[in-house]
Amino acid sequence: MQQNIKWGIIGCGDVTEVKSGPAYSLVEGFELVAVMRRTLELAKDYAKRHHVKKYYDDAEALINDKEVDAVYIATPPDSHHFYALKVAEANKICCIEKPMAPSYKECLEITIAFAKRELPLFVAYYRRSLPRFNKIKALLEAQSIGEVRHIYWNLSRTQSDVDRSKDYNWRTDATIAPAGYFDDLASHGLDLFIYLLGDIEVAKGISLNQQNIYSAKDAISGNWMHKSGVLGVASWNFGVYKREDKVRIVGSKGEINFSIFLDEPIVLLTNGNRNEFHIDNPKHIQKYHVENMQQHLKKQIQHPSTGSTATHTTWVMDSILDKI
Repeated sequence: MQQNIKWGIIGCGDVTEVKSGPAYSLVEGFELVAVMRRTLELAKDYAKRHHVKKYYDDAEALINDKEVDAVYIATPPDSHHFYALKVAEANKICCIEKPMAPSYKECLEITIAFAKRELPLFVAYYRRSLPRFNKIKALLEAQSIGEVRHIYWNLSRTQSDVDRSKDYNWRTDATIAPAGYFDDLASHGLDLFIYLLGDIEVAKGISLNQQNIYSAKDAISGNWMHKSGVLGVASWNFGVYKREDKVRIVGSKGEINFSIFLDEPIVLLTNGNRNEFHIDNPKHIQKYHVENMQQHLKKQIQHPSTGSTATHTTWVMDSILDKI
């Protein structure tokens, strides 16, 4: 790997302000040199605030900028496939926001394009790199709850103000996110479960639109089986009376309870004993994900979230939604 990898970002929306964008400047060996938004004034404003020297309103201009070595695609998922193939054609390193693309077919096409060129491809399932969730992985590998039998997740929430107002929101537009918040949020959890418990062999589900306040689906239930024989079940509903985010991993000798999105402790229950682990997330939550990309490119580690792993996650989601 060259001394410094110079990055460009396509789509400087909210996710890049604190969660991800700053990490590309803070991680040693990386430098953020260019950003793009469809509105040039907004791109200029972002560049000024984040001390980025170049800004564009044309994604292809950024991709083909000779100073840009790598591209982070942070646009809504319906454009990921289009931009990713452009990045591959330009023979550049790429990181794509999750979900990788709206369908398994598109994910597969992206992965193949980068594999043919032997180009690194990463996907921003950053929970695989967070110390909080790697603590859970360590507990499982140490067989703290014995042999794992079952995983259960319930994620539900009330209607948001945007939902009630019926203002446009790409996350509930069926042409961009067919299953609405499931596409945006459930992908994080399912990808993490695959990381913790191994690939999934079979997945099924039922999905519908119960509220009829936007075009995407809002109620989904799913069940699956990991290749290891661990069974999983989950329910996602985005129109109930309260917010809940609870995961239980049940084993032959105990269980681990935690949350995917809420700032709650990891709870280990064994033999009547209760142990809690409080592990804070970093300010820039993708920091460790970006650091791991740098270490991967230096051939020091294998990054936990690649195009191949993200493609498998989308296969699981499409299976639950009966799209395959």
